[in-house]
Amino acid sequence: MLANIHDIFPLFAAGSFLGGTKKGMEFSKNKTIDIVALGRAGIDLNAEKMNVSMEDNMTFRKTVGGSAANIAVACSMHGLSVGFIGRVSDDQHGRYIRTYFDSKGINTDNLITDTDGCMNGLAFTEIKSSKDSSFILYRDNVADLNLSVKDIDEEYVKKTRILVISGTALSTSPSREAVFAALEYAEKHGTKVILDIDYRNYTWKSVEESGIYLSLAAEKCDIIVGTREEFDMLEMFSIPGNKDDALTARRWFDFRAEIVIVKHGKEGSFAYTEEGRIVEGAVFPVTPLKTMGAGDSYAGGLIYGLLTGKTIAEAMEIGAGAAAIVVQKPDCSESMPSYREIQAFIADYKAGK
Repeated sequence: MLANIHDIFPLFAAGSFLGGTKKGMEFSKNKTIDIVALGRAGIDLNAEKMNVSMEDNMTFRKTVGGSAANIAVACSMHGLSVGFIGRVSDDQHGRYIRTYFDSKGINTDNLITDTDGCMNGLAFTEIKSSKDSSFILYRDNVADLNLSVKDIDEEYVKKTRILVISGTALSTSPSREAVFAALEYAEKHGTKVILDIDYRNYTWKSVEESGIYLSLAAEKCDIIVGTREEFDMLEMFSIPGNKDDALTARRWFDFRAEIVIVKHGKEGSFAYTEEGRIVEGAVFPVTPLKTMGAGDSYAGGLIYGLLTGKTIAEAMEIGAGAAAIVVQKPDCSESMPSYREIQAFIADYKAGK
């Protein structure tokens, strides 16, 4: 994967696999909100019984779900100032999400109650074994994808240090246009933008459509996080067939990107920086109960680390620790750990406990 990296791009040779002694990023200090997540907030209904198929489960636990919502909750667990931009249904489910966010200290000033008859998305999850967890999604006429340009408050984006965009929000209009409006405001006011690619094929009409619009959004982002497969999709027209992470990073540095993080599952993750450093992320192998929520908890830990002046390596370690904790628990948003919990987990892991 990385064997030919210095032959292709000499820029990376001087900074390969640094231990992370340099700070990760600089953020504006003249803003009042640490992070605002934009996108999907839905309802997860998690099967109570494990190692049993969904058709044999009769009871389910209700929690808040959706990538953007999970990232917001993860960041709130770290004590960050968190806001949210999205739409929820005008019913009991919408009120439940709003109340849940309030309980987590997440600002809901820009959580719009939809009055066009849209419903909240539902996700039924099951855990049949450590290697077999799945979900069924109901995403017809959903409120989060009815977010519109008029819902994007420029002042809200202006006072935010980091805007987090989840790829699902780009999958259809009018939510797609709302995302691009938020990206324009972020660039105008010096708000850093993180794109969590979060590709979900069931929300897009075609892989070509997703490649085009996710790529256009990535051009306006400061940090891009995704799996190798997700980056393959973003580059299907620009560098088709590419499997080299360095080449991927160089493409996005031609735009706004300062950090590009490519995740390789159990093999770990690699962060590339604009000035030519490569940072290998920590890996904490555990026996998972499920895989859902891992990417969202990783993003929350990464954001916390970067915002608090940690090095990129340290921020990635926090994210990896958070992900390792969440995959061992049955829920997603309710399983997001605090920084103290992550520190304890990492210390125990390194001590061999």
